[in-house]
Amino acid sequence: MHHLDKKEIGERIKESFSRLHFLSLLLLKFSALNRSMAEGTLEVVLVGAKGLESTDFLSGGDPYAILSCRTQEKKSSVASGQGACPEWNETFLFSISGSVDELKIKLMDKDTFTADDIVGEATIPLETVFAEGSVPTMAYNVVKDENYCGEVRVGLKFTHQRSRGFSVEDENIGGWRQSSLE
Repeated sequence: MHHLDKKEIGERIKESFSRLHFLSLLLLKFSALNRSMAEGTLEVVLVGAKGLESTDFLSGGDPYAILSCRTQEKKSSVASGQGACPEWNETFLFSISGSVDELKIKLMDKDTFTADDIVGEATIPLETVFAEGSVPTMAYNVVKDENYCGEVRVGLKFTHQRSRGFSVEDENIGGWRQSSLE
C-alpha cells in the first residue's frame, strides 16, 4: 500500500477542489442556459393581498395590481374600497420565450382626482416554477423604499411549449423527412 506524504495529500485536495469548482461553474452555466431556454406560458393567479398600508387619508383605498414579466404588462381590476386586504382571484397569462427570471407585481391605489399612488412592489423569482412546473399559492413581501408594507398572495404555473422541431415519429419519404406537424 502506497502512503502519501503531506505534500501529495495537499496536491490531491487542491486538485479535487479545482474539479469541484469547475463542476459547480458548469452547473451554474447549465442552470442559466436552461432558464434562458424556458419557453411556454406562465399562468399567474393573483389571489389577494393583506396588511397593505393605505395611501388615502380619508378612504380605505382602492388597490389594483400591475403584473410585469420583462416587457409584458397586465393590470388587475380595482378592488374598490377593499383597502388593506383586497381579494382579486384573477388569472393572467404571460408568453415566455428567452431569459426571464422574475415577475414583478406593483400594487397601486386608484385615485379619482390625483395620480394613482404606489403602495409597494413584490418581486417573485421564477426559477422554481420553471423547474417544478407549478408553485402553490404563497405570500410574497410587498416593499416600498426597502420597507415592508404588506404581502401579496400569488400562485404560479408554467406550461412548457412543445418543440416545433422534427420528432421521432416523423416519416422518411423518398429521402425527405415529412413532419407530422403539418
